[in-house]
Amino acid sequence: MSDSKSKMTFDIVTTRSDAHGSISRCKDAEILLDTAMAGRRDAFNPAELLLAALSACMIKGIERVTPMLDFRLNGVEVRIHGVRQDVPPGMESIEYEIIVDSDESDRRLELLHDNVRKFGTVFKTIAPGTALSGTLRRAA
Repeated sequence: MSDSKSKMTFDIVTTRSDAHGSISRCKDAEILLDTAMAGRRDAFNPAELLLAALSACMIKGIERVTPMLDFRLNGVEVRIHGVRQDVPPGMESIEYEIIVDSDESDRRLELLHDNVRKFGTVFKTIAPGTALSGTLRRAA
């Protein structure tokens, strides 16, 4: 039996503002959401929010592991492309590119990418049900 004290919990409350959008809240933060049938350009729709969560997971994982690996890092950018299928509804595929500004060796960059794939909560949640693939490369 697992110890519930060792588990992290998350609480989000989302409220419909009107027919054009909603607001999600947690802690002291808010995110405007595109829940309009026609869509809106000033907010993330649910699929975009999922992809944003994945990219944030990757960057947070990098932030977590760089001190442990004594990895020198100047910056990170994550680019994600997702393809949604209609039947059954879901993300058919997600491709990502992690661009790292670092002078570390190619082997250390591979180690960093391995850590992103092995220990990211959102990454590990999405990967089993979606064709998830990508690369980590050095910034030019």
